[in-house]
Amino acid sequence: MLRRLLPLLLLAIPVAAQSVPQVLEVANAPIPMRVLVQSPAETETEMQVICLFQASKTNPLNGSLEETDDKLHGLLGSVRRPVLFGGALGETLLVTPPAGTLHAHRLLIVGLGDAYTFTPERMEVVGSIVYREAQRLGVRDPFFAPTIHDGGVDKFTTGEVAEHFVRGFLHAIDSEQVLVALHASPGDPPHSLTYLAGEKFAEGTKQGIEKALGERKANP
Repeated sequence: MLRRLLPLLLLAIPVAAQSVPQVLEVANAPIPMRVLVQSPAETETEMQVICLFQASKTNPLNGSLEETDDKLHGLLGSVRRPVLFGGALGETLLVTPPAGTLHAHRLLIVGLGDAYTFTPERMEVVGSIVYREAQRLGVRDPFFAPTIHDGGVDKFTTGEVAEHFVRGFLHAIDSEQVLVALHASPGDPPHSLTYLAGEKFAEGTKQGIEKALGERKANP
């Protein structure tokens, strides 16, 4: 019996080892920040944030977006319409994933606008939105996946996207600090940020975040 089970046990060892996602810690951030190598369809978190471009037949859902939509039984495709979620820049939609779909307790979708005119600078708006929505909802550690490539735009590096997102996130942190000093803060802000990236993009994403942090340090 043991001889029959041994090959199965040996096969299970590398699978278990691979199930632990890679984490890259980001140094010198005002709150803990890390890059997590994991799909937004797989995260276990209080709130997962993803982005969607305006709906178009020429930019269908790919990669992790398609995987997320499959787990949600087509929910993203169902709401991604001009009369429901148009995907305008800064538009948001908060979803409570049905039982048995995503592990995330909540899914926040942020619009990116038109895919054909997209530039990384738009991510500064998204960064501020993620910080403030997390604060409004009482989420201590928001998980963010830009899903730019999976939305059909691949002419910008993940580092560029991450840099501008974190710039916006940092602007929101700075605004919060002013409100706290004036005793006018609306509530408990996020305590950390987890930024998702694919394995081959993780290091570039980390470098983009570090570039934004370096700029902030140089221009306080």
